[in-house]
Amino acid sequence: MKRKILVSIMVVLIIVAFAMTFSCQKKAAKSNMIVAMATDVGGLGDKSFNDGSYNGLLKAKENFNVEVKVVESKQQTDYVPNLSNFAKEKAKVVFAVGFLMADAMVEAAKNNPDTFFAGVDIFVDPNTAPKNATGILFKEHEAGYLAGIVAGLLTYKYSDALPNLNKKNMVGMVLGMDIPPVERYQAGFYAGVKAVNPTCEVISVVTNVFNDPAKGKEAAIALYDKGCDIVFHIAGLTGNGVFDAAKEKNGYAIGVDVDQNYLNPDVIITSAEKKLTEAVFLTVKSVIDGTFQGGTNVTYGLKEGGVGISDFHNFADKIPQEIKDAIAKAIDDILKGTIVVPATRAEAGYKM
Repeated sequence: MKRKILVSIMVVLIIVAFAMTFSCQKKAAKSNMIVAMATDVGGLGDKSFNDGSYNGLLKAKENFNVEVKVVESKQQTDYVPNLSNFAKEKAKVVFAVGFLMADAMVEAAKNNPDTFFAGVDIFVDPNTAPKNATGILFKEHEAGYLAGIVAGLLTYKYSDALPNLNKKNMVGMVLGMDIPPVERYQAGFYAGVKAVNPTCEVISVVTNVFNDPAKGKEAAIALYDKGCDIVFHIAGLTGNGVFDAAKEKNGYAIGVDVDQNYLNPDVIITSAEKKLTEAVFLTVKSVIDGTFQGGTNVTYGLKEGGVGISDFHNFADKIPQEIKDAIAKAIDDILKGTIVVPATRAEAGYKM
């Protein structure tokens, strides 16, 4: 009987060892796979859009042991060569990060049919797009709507909740460029503010740049000087200047794309988020799994867990429960379809 038990144990150990060896070999094989990313002109270090996307590659590296490569585009003429060079380096999948790279990504994909391409914030036309290219889109307006509820209620009805809020009933937005993803955030934010505070004035400033914090600060200071006590930025690296302005002018700010509270915990109430890291990671996973769908778009909204609003962090005990309840109800209503958040200024009835 003891001998049978020992034999059984040995068999189990051999099976386990074989499985572990196979798993390691499989993982090692995946380490030969290159996943790459070309940033837009905002570059790495924006603590927002580009960094959020890049973290998706790092997550893939951690989980799948792939090799990660990245290049920062300095100007728009860099887009096509940056994307194409990765294909020449035998990258399996190349990410183009930013709406402005749409045409460049499609061109690179057509010229390099053996490489997969994925565009963050890029819509690909299913009728004309190459089958090795996919678009990754987000319902930014849904996240913006939730942020708008926070700003709309805090700036007036609950202005006693935070020490530097005023009674002027005015909030602002600083935009990078007026492109569809930014407009979706803007439209949603405006709609959220108006849903809870119809008389609130909402002012927007377009800086026309995503990588200039000084311009972001200048734009935000102008808004705070006009009477805005909360400013939502949709401007990438440019938006980091908004946080500096908020601190200098004793105002508050709302971050974008990722949870930006850590950049300035004293002024950043929350952030309107889109799950860039997870979307990029899932795209890499689809390439590895063989489920990558080219010639089409994947859209992430509240229903898919792809957008949302960040924690209040050190503001958590200062934000009235009524505001938290309003956010929870809005999420529920959006999921049910009771609320359909406008995705454009025209739909929201907002004129800048």
